[in-house]
Amino acid sequence: MNPNRLRWGALAWLLTLQFFVVEAVAQSRYAGSYSRADDVISALGAADSAARQLMNASFVVQGALILAGALLLRPVLLRGAAQVAPVLLGAAAVGVLLVGVFPMDGNATIHGFGAVLYLVGGGLGLIALAYAVRPRSEALGSLLALLGLLGTAATVFFLTGVTSYLGEGGTERVAAYVLPIGLALAGAALWRLGRRPAAESGRSRRQERELARAARAERDRERDEALTAAAHRASEGTPAGEDGPPAADDTDDDRDPWAAAPRRGD
Repeated sequence: MNPNRLRWGALAWLLTLQFFVVEAVAQSRYAGSYSRADDVISALGAADSAARQLMNASFVVQGALILAGALLLRPVLLRGAAQVAPVLLGAAAVGVLLVGVFPMDGNATIHGFGAVLYLVGGGLGLIALAYAVRPRSEALGSLLALLGLLGTAATVFFLTGVTSYLGEGGTERVAAYVLPIGLALAGAALWRLGRRPAAESGRSRRQERELARAARAERDRERDEALTAAAHRASEGTPAGEDGPPAADDTDDDRDPWAAAPRRGD
């Protein structure tokens, strides 16, 4: 894979952490009381928020960063999940883009649709991404899978109204925060893995399949040679007469036992 493409894709996912910085700034400038446990994130982009333009711009930028990273890093993803992860992450990117373009006090229907698309696509996208990166790093794959499962479970609780324990805002944040955290971790790890020597990290999936086939062919050839050599050694070590009838014996076994003994000199 092109190193520049890997670098920019990883950087895009790392920059999704900008969301937490902008959210903290928007909360600090909120005119009334704001609770992370009770109030949803979208309230920071509504008319009551002094930093609504900044917050909504952050939503739009977040969508662009998620989508850019998914497209740029697509070649380093493996397995069939490499086809699914960019689609789900792309859906999450479109969702958060709609959230920023259509605030909750503007077009509530499109805003709500975008929020659901982001939460569902984010959680499931992390699970698919986990399977796509697991061949490269089992630890990263396991961590992304846990984050995806946590986000998906929190999304179900948030959408079904089971929010009494963490609050509506707290439950939504668990569902929403896992995506930028997971993408930042994935971007940093893929960037580090991509900086290994080209012999280890520069192979495409097609090249890896060809190398695997070549290794299997070499193992088969060595096995056949070993079997042929063993058969050759076995054939060389067989005692004479074992593969056929016993050799004729020119001893007294063929003579008439009642015949007179030959005289000396006959």
